Amino acid sequence: MIEKAIKHAKKPSFSFEIFPPKGTADLSGVYATIDGLASLAPDLISVTYGAGGSSRENTVDIASAIQNKYDIPALAHLTCVGSTKAEMDDILTHLKDKGVKNILAMRGDLGENAVLGDFKHASELIAYIKENYDFKVFGACYPEKHIEAYSMGEDLKHLKHKVECGTDELISQLFFDNNAFYSFIDKVRGIGIEVPVVAGIMPVTSAKQIDRMVSMCGATLPEEVQHFVKAYGHNSMAIKEAGIAYATSQIIDLLANGVDGIHLYTMNQPEVAKRIVENIRGILYALKVKRA
Repeated sequence: MIEKAIKHAKKPSFSFEIFPPKGTADLSGVYATIDGLASLAPDLISVTYGAGGSSRENTVDIASAIQNKYDIPALAHLTCVGSTKAEMDDILTHLKDKGVKNILAMRGDLGENAVLGDFKHASELIAYIKENYDFKVFGACYPEKHIEAYSMGEDLKHLKHKVECGTDELISQLFFDNNAFYSFIDKVRGIGIEVPVVAGIMPVTSAKQIDRMVSMCGATLPEEVQHFVKAYGHNSMAIKEAGIAYATSQIIDLLANGVDGIHLYTMNQPEVAKRIVENIRGILYALKVKRA
């Protein structure tokens, strides 16, 4: 299904996403999360960027710690909505000085009365970073289209432009239907996008979580997911077990079909990530040996 994806790497990447606390909140919890994830030897750990830059300094500090203290490549999220070029220069210079080498460049969510600032689209931020700095730049992509896009065709057109502006690698929004991802990859490769596309997977750990995430990103919930959410949603332990099992099955299928990588949205739950990695450890090792 995604034969062209295989050529991008000797082995599929495996990475995690965490989110920082807002404002001046204590960072000890997120460092405990990193402690738990670091033992799994990920290819990188990404750090999200709060709406409107609400966790900007925390994102920089945490990304720096991942890069320098834990010796794991850090991927710092950076949104540009409402920001000036001077503000972007300030944070990009800060990240560079801290030794962070990877940026996930995004526009960011448009809240009420949002002012766009100097960058109207992620593509403009990507082009600016590539013209002025030496970061590896990641971009976001949406297997079931961006929730604001009129059509998949329109979304793919914007995605190709984003890649042409200098995106080195793409990480997908979460999805629960692998067939939707495979269809997306076929479309992406069909319009000439050749950069690696990493699959974003979020284990379902609560019924409340799934309702919120689906409403935010528009991901389709297959009947299998709907059934276990309905059956086990009232029991926190049961739904977490079901969610881990389902995410594991998704990842096994994706790896079998040659995906460029897996990006696990951990929701700062390292125990969930550990369970999933343990479930697929033998597969990851087999792929590493096969593609070495």
